[in-house]
Amino acid sequence: MEQTISKPNYGILAVLMIGAFIAFLNNTLLNVALPSIMKDLDVNTATVQWLTTGFMLVNGIMIPSTAFLIQKYSVRRLFLVAMGLFTIGTIIAGVAHFFPMLLVARMVQASGSAIMMPLLMNVMLVSFPIEKRGAAMGVFGLILMFAPAIGPTLSGWIIEHYDWRMLFHFVTPIAALVLLIGFLKLKDKKEKVDIRLDFYSLILSSIGFGGLLYGFSSAGNKGWGSPQVYITIIIGVISLVWFILRQLKQEKPMLNFRIFKYNMFALSAAISMVINMSMFSGMLLLPIYVQTLRGISPFDAGLMLLPGAIANAFMSPITGRLFDKFGGRILAVTGLLITTVTTYYFSQLTFETSYMHLMILHAIRFFGMSMVFMPVSTNGLNQLPARFYPHGTAMNNTLQQVSAAIGTALLITIMSVRSESYGEELANSAMQNMTEQPTAEALAQLKQQIAAEAMLEGINYSFFISALIAGVALILAFFIKRSKQAEDTIEGTSKPSDKVVISKLAKS
Repeated sequence: MEQTISKPNYGILAVLMIGAFIAFLNNTLLNVALPSIMKDLDVNTATVQWLTTGFMLVNGIMIPSTAFLIQKYSVRRLFLVAMGLFTIGTIIAGVAHFFPMLLVARMVQASGSAIMMPLLMNVMLVSFPIEKRGAAMGVFGLILMFAPAIGPTLSGWIIEHYDWRMLFHFVTPIAALVLLIGFLKLKDKKEKVDIRLDFYSLILSSIGFGGLLYGFSSAGNKGWGSPQVYITIIIGVISLVWFILRQLKQEKPMLNFRIFKYNMFALSAAISMVINMSMFSGMLLLPIYVQTLRGISPFDAGLMLLPGAIANAFMSPITGRLFDKFGGRILAVTGLLITTVTTYYFSQLTFETSYMHLMILHAIRFFGMSMVFMPVSTNGLNQLPARFYPHGTAMNNTLQQVSAAIGTALLITIMSVRSESYGEELANSAMQNMTEQPTAEALAQLKQQIAAEAMLEGINYSFFISALIAGVALILAFFIKRSKQAEDTIEGTSKPSDKVVISKLAKS
């Protein structure tokens, strides 16, 4: 039975978006603060990275279960739990005076943050008809992109003037206010749903996705030869295969992998994963280049990245409207062409590349990326029958986490291997060209110069591989077609799915 479309409740959407914005902002605030935390809490680099790795692991474990949670519980209950966990984690982090306490606080934050994004995306999907969904998702993209845009710069300013705990004290009152507004304003109710969580699936999912994320994120630091890396990845793969097979046998799976039978959703997932891996080259390699090789301060590095991130954020609503009018293919092809070309130009960095050149090139690259993520993912989700929206949003967010971990590990490995081999070439060449024994001071300077040149070569080579990865996504983008909501035939029925499932959220 087809339902009439009710006017979306923009007040509720605004509350959800502010909550998501605070959660996304907090993710990028902490990166610049890691050196200060290392010094204050007396921990090394490998230990402090757990603040990022632990956050990512909890996200990877929690997100697959959000499909079940969204179907089982009301938006009000999920939002209050998610925002409550995030607020509690933020308060604890703000008063943490030893590292384990701070790590636990970050993981509590992550458990709330993991629910927030799939919940908001699902509400957006069920609140807007397909022909208006691009513009709505564009506004969501503005929120999603603007938070990480201002995060590094804001964090750099706070760290220069205050203690790192101020990052959490700054977020706490805003998070508490959003939680209070949500408690007062969110009124939707959900009829009792006969669905139970399969705990065996939850365990397999946690070990599978958690193992992959931990293994790939550890590979960058420990190397692929470490048993801690390859054993964890093997266990993760086995658990994940077992999890998928179990889901395919269940009538009401925790995460429905049958959605990959819809070709546009499968294509959008593949493109998003590939471009996500490529995107991390800029987020990972550029800060290493500007801070380690060029000596640019963290605050100035954040300012350099700011125009690109702002361009990405403010293009998002425009891209959404263009998507509604022209579809996803022309936007994705244009955006990926720009992304591929600019990523290639980043593989030509030198020690003399100007600050302004880096800023402009990064801004153009992110301008291109603004045409890719939201149009591609929205086009894929549009093809799914409405009852699969929770599974589609959960799957997309899970795959983004996994592809980010894989991309980071891959690019760090490529950079390290290329730097090492090129450094050996330079050292051998220098030794052959020496006519007399150098002094200790000259030898130290030579080693420093070789190390810098080798790292630059490694960064450039990683950017080149990243451009090739983006090129793969560009080729895939030519196969995008404008999605129409599919008939719900997977479970053996021929009944067309509702064009839009309007929950009582829209009527509250």
